[in-house]
Amino acid sequence: MDLLHSWGVELAVYLQTSYSGYQDVFSVASTVADLHTTFFFFFPVWFHLRRDAALRLIWVAVLGDWINLVLKWVLFGERPYWWVQETRFYGAGPRPGLQQFPITCETGPGSPSGHAMGASAVWYVMVTALLSAAAERRCPPLLFNFLRMFLWVLMGLVLLLVCMSRVFMAAHFPHQVIAGLLSGVLVAEVVSRQKWIYGASLRNYVCTTLFLTSFAIGFYLLLKAVGVDLLWTMEKAQRWCVRPEWVHLDTTPFASLLRNMGTLLGLGLGLQLGLGLGLQLPQSGSVSSKAGRITASLLLLQLLDRWTFSSEDLLTFYFLSFAKSVVALLIPTLLVPWALCCVFERNARSKDL
Repeated sequence: MDLLHSWGVELAVYLQTSYSGYQDVFSVASTVADLHTTFFFFFPVWFHLRRDAALRLIWVAVLGDWINLVLKWVLFGERPYWWVQETRFYGAGPRPGLQQFPITCETGPGSPSGHAMGASAVWYVMVTALLSAAAERRCPPLLFNFLRMFLWVLMGLVLLLVCMSRVFMAAHFPHQVIAGLLSGVLVAEVVSRQKWIYGASLRNYVCTTLFLTSFAIGFYLLLKAVGVDLLWTMEKAQRWCVRPEWVHLDTTPFASLLRNMGTLLGLGLGLQLGLGLGLQLPQSGSVSSKAGRITASLLLLQLLDRWTFSSEDLLTFYFLSFAKSVVALLIPTLLVPWALCCVFERNARSKDL
């Protein structure tokens, strides 16, 4: 593994040296690949355009990230920015000079890459959804083939950029991003075949959330009881990150777990409460109506995203992270449709009067 890691460090140094002018591009690629973008941007857009694809997007993202968490705990993957400082591979010789950036110092284990896994899973869902929509509209064969080739090539380029960004930032080794890509596509394909997720009840959402949370916490406590510390990476991140403020608590495994569980529960609550209220928007299929719902959802989510909280109290931080994720899914699934329904009903009464 030391030899494999050393090759990865060499590639990271090469990218940092040869593509230093593309630092901002790589930073944006890593940011877009984060599941935060899926929850706060991709989902509200897809939810008001094609609901089945939006549901698939959340289930794939949440289950994929949960699997990624368990794999990280099992595989104990190193990260380049601390491995290069601790390894004995270089002996008494000089160590490669790896640069660090504000998004380098993630606190969880490195294998497989969560960004690569999430990006491949999310883009796989979006590309297949677009191709399915084109097929339903009976797109001409020649145009459909061109669209299919274009979308898969675009996805390949996006994922290549994401992988390069993770290596450039010294957050992952190349083999970790490759493992993330392959596992992400596999998760997306398997989850997408599960038809029950499109008609899941609130009980299904609650039970799934409780099971995934209790399994992860139980697995952590079990291994801790036998002397295995699954949070061994926290000390490494705090020790080897060049700037303490770059070590963010929201990259810890439990913060990620609770955000995802809040997202899944928020989706279930939004769908079932909206169904119970009988929310139906007039002209729901019109372009203007969809554009209005998407715009309103994105604006409210941007306002919600500005809500930040201190990480001094861990329990409070985790609780607020969970609550914020729940609200983020309630906005496009419940609050925006409810508000627009109220507006349409009031306008209808005004016309009748």
